[in-house]
Amino acid sequence: MTSTSPQPPIVRVALPVPLGRSFDYLGQTGRQYQRGSRVQVPFGQRQLVGLVLEQAEHSEQDPRKLKAVTALLDSEPLLDPQLLQLLEFCARYYQSPLGETISTALPALLRQGQQPQAAAKQLLQLSQEGQGLPEGALAKAKKQAELLALLQQQAQDKTQLKAANIGSPIIKALIDKGLAQWRQQPLATLAPCAQALRQPSLALNDEQQAALDQLRYHQFGCYLIEGTTGSGKTEVYLQAIEACLVAGRQALVLIPEIGLTPQTLARFEQRFNCSVVAIHSGLNDRERLQAWTMARAGQAGVVIGTRSAIFTPMAALGIIIIDEEHDLSFKQQDGVRYSARDLAVYRARQLDIPIVLGTATPALETLHNAINGRYQHLRLTHRAGNAKPPSLSCQDIRQQSLLGGLSADSLSAIGDTLAAGNQVLVFLNRRGYAPSLMCHHCGWVAQCQHCSARMTLHRRQHQLRCHHCEASAREPLQCPACFSRELIGQGYGTERTEQTLGEHFSDHKIIRIDRDTTRGKKAMQNKLAQIEQGQPCILLGTQMLAKGHHFPDVTLVVIVDADGGLFSGDFRGPERMGQLITQVAGRAGRADKPGRVIIQSHHAEHPLLQTLLQQGYHLFARQLLRERQLAQMPPYRHLALLHCDSPKPEAAEHFLQNLRHWLEQAQAPSPALMYLGPFPAPMEKRKRMFRYQLQFNAAERAQLQGLLSQLKAHLEQSKLPAKMRCSLDVDPLDMM
Repeated sequence: MTSTSPQPPIVRVALPVPLGRSFDYLGQTGRQYQRGSRVQVPFGQRQLVGLVLEQAEHSEQDPRKLKAVTALLDSEPLLDPQLLQLLEFCARYYQSPLGETISTALPALLRQGQQPQAAAKQLLQLSQEGQGLPEGALAKAKKQAELLALLQQQAQDKTQLKAANIGSPIIKALIDKGLAQWRQQPLATLAPCAQALRQPSLALNDEQQAALDQLRYHQFGCYLIEGTTGSGKTEVYLQAIEACLVAGRQALVLIPEIGLTPQTLARFEQRFNCSVVAIHSGLNDRERLQAWTMARAGQAGVVIGTRSAIFTPMAALGIIIIDEEHDLSFKQQDGVRYSARDLAVYRARQLDIPIVLGTATPALETLHNAINGRYQHLRLTHRAGNAKPPSLSCQDIRQQSLLGGLSADSLSAIGDTLAAGNQVLVFLNRRGYAPSLMCHHCGWVAQCQHCSARMTLHRRQHQLRCHHCEASAREPLQCPACFSRELIGQGYGTERTEQTLGEHFSDHKIIRIDRDTTRGKKAMQNKLAQIEQGQPCILLGTQMLAKGHHFPDVTLVVIVDADGGLFSGDFRGPERMGQLITQVAGRAGRADKPGRVIIQSHHAEHPLLQTLLQQGYHLFARQLLRERQLAQMPPYRHLALLHCDSPKPEAAEHFLQNLRHWLEQAQAPSPALMYLGPFPAPMEKRKRMFRYQLQFNAAERAQLQGLLSQLKAHLEQSKLPAKMRCSLDVDPLDMM
């Protein structure tokens, strides 16, 4: 009797390719390919790293045509079942290929097939020679003696050395003398710990304590903490995290901007007696992998990151906190267009843990969920400590002479504030010298050749730049149309306002913070350090200054132009205007000194602006919700956008018109499901491509998802015209 040889297993793999399906390969007989582990496989002429979805006995493909797995890279699953389930939900909901979604979630070195390395902590300790020194040695070198005394008590990690104000030159001096040395200490995994703090917690006021008392740590709950700027939301976060650390659980904190990471990281490291790691795009590949590995192994108690950190594997996650939850940066705008905030709510429900959404200006979707009882609504209406809300005044600048965008009254108020020894924040959400360059003689305006946009003048570099495609050109000396030399910058940018402020307040430092001045790795950190010195100065910047910064010496905020959102073509424009004005105004008077806010406007009497100023953001947002309900827009309906980009506008429009016709045959338009378009995007041309859109508006999320699944399958089977690109955006936040 003959025995049949065992058949090799079928390995189903997700690959980082733009196809919405998995791929079958032949595994090695007798080997187990566990779900969540990585494999290297041939794909066409390439070798790709993919993730195992399952090991099966049968394939719909002819097994004789299947290629073999090249290598199994992980002996144990790299991703746990819950995280893989989150990624599958993300791919399904946002209609993106699973392989590309998984690739988005993995650090670059893991995508390349490298292995995660066990993390270790660097400790500075005394060498054998250093141990023989008596107490009080090195008395002539005061800082070295301080370090020696610390090391005689116990070895010190980098956080402890930084807290003791011991710099690298002092450490190097002791090492060069042979008295100290670094050693690697393997990091322990997190465990229940009564001593979770390095520093004691701050006393909470009644509102903060009430909010903290509402949190339930052993079950899912979504808590919106709507706290006025300066109300001490961060202290509530810290004490909630403390409760998790004491129980041996980890915390994931998402913040909107890389620029906030250093100060947030420093504050958390000073407070907690555990490893705190950061995950964001500013890290190099090795740093990112180490932080990811520490979180996965349970060696990091707190993970702080920007939106991609939502995919970080964590051994014992106990709470998720989203700071400034309203911020647009939590929504990815290309590739896999996911919302980190919404995925965080899904992940918290998965793990049956609490999630805290904190902000002074909730997104209307979040506020709607709180009003309807889906989220628990906790409000902090008073500033922490002795700080009082700033006084707000709206200044009508019609027919006024402006210098660098600033009125005479604003310049006078700035001078008075500096003379009193305080700091000023001037907010202008446009970088460059002027938004456009125009010929005074014939009216020619410098346009971008690749976009439907004007070129911004950057006078210091004598350049014209497009802020949408980054195209640049030399500033012309004469008009290319009529050869006149009367070229003038129209409007105001931060560079122009900085010049005006420099001329008026030459004795004071002007610290400009925008994308142009913070490109270096530590540029933002260095500028914040200058501000923290407390010397009278002027902070000038864009929305980078509006996000969560604490400037205790800023007592005056001047908002140069408050009108941008009042007449926006985007239905979210007024909401963003209200959020931005409230957040920027909240930088004033955050300590014991009273604050003042001047809002310059050409439409000071506008009802929306007046509602915001007189009744505050909360009632302003409720008014916008009523308007959204009447207009049948989110959060009362559900939106998706299909973007189509083509070098030829008629090709994009024709393709979407045919697609709409096909979709209407599948699901006829009705009050429950409406189609709009195709129509040009608000910025019709960008990076040489003409951009058209087809919008879907549905009463029920499930019906919209059903339509989008059909659309995705149809697009994958369709052959797009040459150079045409299509992409879906579910729950779009940017209609541009």
